[in-house]
Amino acid sequence: MSIHLSLERVRRLATHLEFKRPTIHVAGTNGKGSVTSLIASILHTSGLAIGTFNSPHLVSVHDAILINGKPVSLSVYDHARSLVIAADHHFNTAATPFELLTLTALQIFEDAKLDIVVVEVGMGGRDDATNVIPDDCILVSVLTAVDLDHQKFLGDTVESIAEHKAGIARSAKPFVLGPQRYPIVEVVARRIVERPEIRGHFIITTPVRPWHLCGEYYFSPSERPFVSPPGQPIEFHSTTFTSPIHARLPLHGTHQLDNLSLSLTVISTLVTHTPAQTTLGDLSHRITAETIRAGIEGVSWPGRLTFHTLPRPVTVGSTIDPSVILVDGAHNAASAETLASYVSELVAQLKPRSTLHITYLVALSHSPPKTPFDTLSRIFLPHRSQCSMIRVRIAALRFTPPEGMPWVTCVPPLEIRDTVRQIIHLGDEDVWAPPNDIPVDSHLLRAFEWTEAGQAGHTEENLVVVTGSLYLVADFYRSIKLLEG
Repeated sequence: MSIHLSLERVRRLATHLEFKRPTIHVAGTNGKGSVTSLIASILHTSGLAIGTFNSPHLVSVHDAILINGKPVSLSVYDHARSLVIAADHHFNTAATPFELLTLTALQIFEDAKLDIVVVEVGMGGRDDATNVIPDDCILVSVLTAVDLDHQKFLGDTVESIAEHKAGIARSAKPFVLGPQRYPIVEVVARRIVERPEIRGHFIITTPVRPWHLCGEYYFSPSERPFVSPPGQPIEFHSTTFTSPIHARLPLHGTHQLDNLSLSLTVISTLVTHTPAQTTLGDLSHRITAETIRAGIEGVSWPGRLTFHTLPRPVTVGSTIDPSVILVDGAHNAASAETLASYVSELVAQLKPRSTLHITYLVALSHSPPKTPFDTLSRIFLPHRSQCSMIRVRIAALRFTPPEGMPWVTCVPPLEIRDTVRQIIHLGDEDVWAPPNDIPVDSHLLRAFEWTEAGQAGHTEENLVVVTGSLYLVADFYRSIKLLEG
């Protein structure tokens, strides 16, 4: 089965199910997950019952559906899915797996009678299954950073992709645009939102301001216990709130300041544009500067510039310290640039005269017209100018095929290896690919064994970066559970 972007099937099926929850709908190329997590955390900290739907899932399919920050139980998921499947069979709609998952999430949220639901678009926007949510349920439509990705389905230009994604705009409802790299995105989005049949409220993001605290931090993955980089201090001013908001943002990377700016603008818009006579009442009594601060500082978003320390060495009998891992699901050129920028920040925070050994564990999805070079060049080109401070090694892997998504395939590891060698010079001892007889679900653990063998015998700083695909990130989290067991 392949991807079919159309609302025809899901609309027919949705008429036989009920969904009335107030909803924040989030589209974009990069940042959707961070923005949905920030919004949900702030709203939950403000005393509201919140549902969140993200895709793709990480470890198991039902962890894409959260209530108050926690994945729904398997029994709750199975019950809602059985209702959706039964309706699909009875009315012969032949819905796709993602359409069934979307309606399962909406059914769960409706059954729980949640205050607000935050829904991430799967792909595009206009024709995505999540756009089946009725207009009168939408509180705010949100567009994060738009860039080139999924061109096979959304078009070859940023303008075409923006048209798809801005297609979530709803009649007479607020539409908040996040910071954009390409000016054409604002042009396209504004044109769509201001169409006569929509006449929405087009809102530009208010930026947060970083502010600096005294104190010095050195990045040192060799320290035990490892101390991850501190949160980013921010300040936000809005006429919606009587005092400025100060907080430490725990999500890493300067790009997260843009995501936070967008999230806080959405929160401000909720307070000013949600009628007090709705079931939510006057949100200004619930959402305050203090609840926003607590929501920011309590947010988490696994698999996006997230640090972990392995529970133990993977190699049997090894006495080295467990590896420090930076996990990031960078899978397109824009997110790869973000990863590279953050690694450069870490290098700049090393102690004087330190050398950082970075081992990249990489897997990529085959997704034409995007090429491996498009993603990998963004990650590895900066290392050409950092040769005095870092040493690079790479393991080229496959990821475990995601359940129910047969169209997702891996780039062959040897192709990844050869592409990286076009970008930077690496000796044979610095590149590893799994032999053909190793099962795919063992690739990551074997790569960790190879990594640990390379770390033995020297005491310099070592960092492992797992990247290239969220499906490899999922394999990492499964490996963590295996090592803990």
